[in-house]
Amino acid sequence: MKEYNLIINGNSYSVVINELEETLAEVEVNGTPYQVNIDKPFKKSATAPVTRAPRVAAPSAAKTSHSTGKAAPAGGSYTVNSPLPGVILEVSVKEGDTVKAGQKMIVLEAMKMENNIEADRDGVVASIKVNKGDSVLEGAPLIILN
Repeated sequence: MKEYNLIINGNSYSVVINELEETLAEVEVNGTPYQVNIDKPFKKSATAPVTRAPRVAAPSAAKTSHSTGKAAPAGGSYTVNSPLPGVILEVSVKEGDTVKAGQKMIVLEAMKMENNIEADRDGVVASIKVNKGDSVLEGAPLIILN
């Protein structure tokens, strides 16, 4: 198992490679598991790096409204994560705003669909981790609520 911390478009991702077999890798990105196809067979060597970026398969179905997140361990904060890979079209809140459960916070374009990312609990926007136009991976942190 190898662990990497990657920064893509200014966003930090924790990537763990659990298993590699020929052209299939089992990885976790920010705790979300994926099966990734690699375009060239992986050579089994303890020092062989993966030389090309893996392609992540898109989820099979998309909802039009999403609310997702993981509780952070300290301070009662809550991280709202991207449910799908896509592009941020709109950020409807700013730091310090009070949000209610069900309130739209972000519009994410994924698979040619606009997806509203809504608050699933009341809170105050502590931090916004993305900007309009950013590309995000599934599981990427978008907003931290207190």
